[in-house]
Amino acid sequence: MSEKHPIIAITGSSGAGTSSVTKTFENIFRRENVQAAIIEGDSFHRYDRKEMRARQLEAEQAGDAHFSHFGPENNLFPELEGLFRNYADNGTGRFRKYLHDAVEAKPYGQEPGTFTPWQELRADTDLLFYEGLHGAVVTQQVDIARYPDLLIGVVPVINLEWIQKLWRDKHVRGYSAEAVTDTILRRMPDYVHYICPQFAHTHVNFQRVPVVDTSNPFIARDIPAASESLCVIRFANPKGIDFPYLLSMVHDSFMSRANTIVVPGGKMDLAMQLIFTPFIWRMMERRKRAVGVL
Repeated sequence: MSEKHPIIAITGSSGAGTSSVTKTFENIFRRENVQAAIIEGDSFHRYDRKEMRARQLEAEQAGDAHFSHFGPENNLFPELEGLFRNYADNGTGRFRKYLHDAVEAKPYGQEPGTFTPWQELRADTDLLFYEGLHGAVVTQQVDIARYPDLLIGVVPVINLEWIQKLWRDKHVRGYSAEAVTDTILRRMPDYVHYICPQFAHTHVNFQRVPVVDTSNPFIARDIPAASESLCVIRFANPKGIDFPYLLSMVHDSFMSRANTIVVPGGKMDLAMQLIFTPFIWRMMERRKRAVGVL
């Protein structure tokens, strides 16, 4: 953690909805005039799209049915930890971009599914913002979770997570339902060992819970709408959280435990704005004091 160079990390599985949370934070940064260095977790995968497919085929031929993007062998965990450590120390670090599609790749003159060259972060950012799979990973070799000043988990109930992934990968990325299902099954051991344990380290977890039948996610035609779900928000340390204020501002919300508030799914963005804007204010005030601005 660092007062001069704070870090916010959003962590969640593929299809969890971390990108939506990122948009909320981008709105806060824009409104509060915060200059954030935004890092996508996909840029710390070890292999580009073409090489990953080749290595997956090799793994399958060798009898490895659980080769996935979730585990350490296919990610640059030490490099990600190095970025967090260097940023917390002096506000610098090396990053690159992963170019998901033709639109992202065109300005760089590269193929989709490739990485841009490594480069140094700008020296004038107020904070580092990470969104991806591994913002709170802890293994015998790395402890990434110790660096973020604000660590947020996005964890829909598992059937909803699968529905969201199936819908996105079929309708946006053009994969078949069978291919997406195979991916879910292949990733399961790494999901259990490297994704789930992260949520024991997060400061706040957001879990969307549908109130419609999602018992068979593999035949669902639509993602349950926000109005068809609740959002469970759990604080690891509720000290300083003004729950009465949140309950008064987010209608139809209620407390389910002393550290947990439940809000209507459609009010998730509002709840995030109310919860995290004061976090950002305090973070920036501490930073200004630390660098001698105040």
